[in-house]
Amino acid sequence: MLQLPHQPLQVAAVPSQRVPAREDEAGPWHTEAVCRRDEAGLFFAPSKEPTAARLAREEAAKRVCARCPVMVECREHALLQPEPYGVWGGLTAAERRVVLARRRRREMDLKKAASAGQQIAAAG
Repeated sequence: MLQLPHQPLQVAAVPSQRVPAREDEAGPWHTEAVCRRDEAGLFFAPSKEPTAARLAREEAAKRVCARCPVMVECREHALLQPEPYGVWGGLTAAERRVVLARRRRREMDLKKAASAGQQIAAAG
C-alpha cells in the first residue's frame, strides 16, 4: 500500500454495504472480487485524510480493481445503488457521480430525439 512519508496510515471503518446482498444464477458476483482479499481500508477514506494521501490510496485501490474479474459488475452495482463512498469498480464516488450525470443526460437526449421523431412522423 502506498504511504506518504511521515504520515501514519489511517484505516477507515468499512461501511456494511460493501458486500451487496444481490445474487444471480451463478452466485453473488462479489465472491470473485479481488478486493475481498485486500485491506478494506484501501477502498474507503479515513476521516480527515489529507488530499495527497487520498489520491495515493485511491490510485492503489484502482490498481486492485484493474486486475479484478468482476470489475464491471462491481461498477454497475455501485452505479445502480448508488454507493456514496469508496472506490467501487475502479471508480471513486466523484467519478461515479460524473458517470451517472452523463447517463442521465444521454437518457434525456434519447427521449428528446424519440419525441422529435414521433412529432415528425405525425406531421408527415
